[in-house]
Amino acid sequence: MTAIPERLRALLFLNGIGLFCFAVFVGWHWFFALLGQIVLWPVIPAIDIQVPGDERAWRMVHMEAITQGLLLMALGLGGSFVHLSAKWHRILFWSAVVTTWLFTIPTYFHALLGTRGLAFGGGPFKPGLANDILYLIGWPPVIAVHVMLALTVLGVWRYVKSLPAA
Repeated sequence: MTAIPERLRALLFLNGIGLFCFAVFVGWHWFFALLGQIVLWPVIPAIDIQVPGDERAWRMVHMEAITQGLLLMALGLGGSFVHLSAKWHRILFWSAVVTTWLFTIPTYFHALLGTRGLAFGGGPFKPGLANDILYLIGWPPVIAVHVMLALTVLGVWRYVKSLPAA
């Protein structure tokens, strides 16, 4: 059993930064949605626009990207404490990437389309094909997050057990 290889740790951190960049991109959408116009004076004069979605949906996308990015950065930085085999490191890596990106990207489309994707058929929210597709896209990260957390706990537990008693 070894720590997560440095390359995988760096790739986890890079994906975390990618999610932070996505959070900035979404933050601009949220900003323009709140204002109802693009306002970048003195660079660009005010341009009236209607960005779909409500404030809660845009906040969710923005915070989802930040939170998931932090999770990947923490895994990358703390990877030396996760002792698993090479095969399980790869599974941990891919489950982390699937979890974070597929929990984040669909929320962007939910904000744009006014859906929530919490229930097939819409549940108490807006029903429709977009909702149902985004709901189904949500299943891989639901599974992956449990794999990621279980492997992380197992790997850190193995590391702690290998340390001398204090």
